[in-house]
Amino acid sequence: MVFSWLNVAIIAALALGAVFAAAPMAGSLLLAPKARGGELTTPYECGIRPHGTPWMRFGINYFFYALLFLAFDVDVLYLFPAAAAWPQAEGIAPLVKITIFLGALAAGCLYFVKKGVFEWPRRIR
Repeated sequence: MVFSWLNVAIIAALALGAVFAAAPMAGSLLLAPKARGGELTTPYECGIRPHGTPWMRFGINYFFYALLFLAFDVDVLYLFPAAAAWPQAEGIAPLVKITIFLGALAAGCLYFVKKGVFEWPRRIR
């Protein structure tokens, strides 16, 4: 293997990058205050002192709504390229593909409705 100045520059850049990544971490370990306990161990809740037990039980519906949001958020990202390529598309094949995609989304929504995910309980137990 021929070792040139380009190899030296690449190795130097990698070493310099490692130093730039490690220096702030080492600096924070050496210079950060070492206070323990007190207010540092309490959870941060938007500047308000926490009250009640920290281990509250949340209803599963919160997580279903979060998953639904993520699913539809990501699915919309798949529709943007299809919409951008629509004017250049020829034939009916893109329409069929998008219809199948939206049909799968609708089937997922119907499944969640049938399971009762969208019905919010009066009390969370």
